[in-house]
Amino acid sequence: MSDQTIKLIAAGVLLLHGLGHGGALGALAWIRFRPGTPTGDWHAARSWLAPSLSADSATRVASVLWIVSLIGFVVAAMSFWGVLIPAGVWQPLAVASAVVSIAGITAFFGTWPMFNTIAALAVNVAVLVAVLWLHWPSAAVLAS
Repeated sequence: MSDQTIKLIAAGVLLLHGLGHGGALGALAWIRFRPGTPTGDWHAARSWLAPSLSADSATRVASVLWIVSLIGFVVAAMSFWGVLIPAGVWQPLAVASAVVSIAGITAFFGTWPMFNTIAALAVNVAVLVAVLWLHWPSAAVLAS
């Protein structure tokens, strides 16, 4: 696989993962403004870590986590691809966004569909492993 293909896939994964957090925000908005309508396996935000949070407070906390993750991953994707943002910014942004996303998934575990939860966790863990443990990508990949 060429370095350009790898860059395109990596930037695409970061971008899609960021936009996926927008889907969670959309689900929260749908549940709030259209109560009682079918939502699949999406449920109102509630945290097992803070069960005393009101529904509004839980929704606000979850929304902030998803907004931070969304913006962080989208900006990390742009930085990785070298669009508008310095290329060296993507790694700390991606790591911070993955940590925030994992914190949100953990705090609100069981609230959203299991497939979405597992997929999001997998991408977050992949980002952390790639950047922090494997020190990926190499300078050669980024330079191409």
